Amino acid sequence: MRRHVLWSTVAAVAAMTVLGTTSANAEGRGDTQITKAVTNNGKNVIVGISKTVTFPVKVTVKDNSGISGLSRLDTISYSTGGGASETIGKTCKKLSATVSECTATVRLVPAYFPGYSDWNANDDVGRWCAYGDVQANDGDYWIFDCVAPFNVKRATTLTTAATGPGPLTGGKQVKVTGTLSRADWEALKYRGYAGQSVQLQFRKAGASAYRTVKTVRTNSSGRLSATVTASGSGSWRWFYPGTSTTAQIASAGDTVTLGPATMRGPYVMRAATRG
Repeated sequence: MRRHVLWSTVAAVAAMTVLGTTSANAEGRGDTQITKAVTNNGKNVIVGISKTVTFPVKVTVKDNSGISGLSRLDTISYSTGGGASETIGKTCKKLSATVSECTATVRLVPAYFPGYSDWNANDDVGRWCAYGDVQANDGDYWIFDCVAPFNVKRATTLTTAATGPGPLTGGKQVKVTGTLSRADWEALKYRGYAGQSVQLQFRKAGASAYRTVKTVRTNSSGRLSATVTASGSGSWRWFYPGTSTTAQIASAGDTVTLGPATMRGPYVMRAATRG
């Protein structure tokens, strides 16, 4: 039996039942209208397995009498009609006599994910929307339905290790390995992510940018392996471009030095974990 049912989710699902799931079904009274809405300043919301994530939902509202406040705001997964999110604060800033920018602060706590609903928590990944209502000073109001759409993505981790015979000289081979994992919100663990295309990249010593050398697919455990010819000293890393449900990530680089000096390694440098 699932343990947590968040009140914000219950209210949001009720709103969806009344209003439907498209903004065309929104309703109100008078001349109150939303002119702009954005979540997390237009960026994806990335959620890991332990770190609480907070983000803003900003709604710009207009009425000839001015805006009195944001009465309610809930964020909901478009695919499941729920979501383990909580609105923990609402404020409005007056931009003019008729226009205000109202901001809701929303919180996602990974620890709530496994127990808040009857479905797998990972099903909540993907597109979300904001639902709620705003009030004007003259009693007008607007109930908004699916504004400020955004993507909630599962966080990733990615490691890199470059090894080879030392000392290295030009023409010798280097083996680069790594592991791609992503957050499992149901188990609150990172698990190897299979079947993903990951780019092996090299940055020549003294250069400012990495270039892609080849693309490799992760095996059933999320592991990566490639053998390349060393043409100069520099840093090797893996880069995963992400998907609509999984966060992009670049691993930390592992440096290989050619010449009389012995190569540093083997060792692993880990990219910072999200969450």
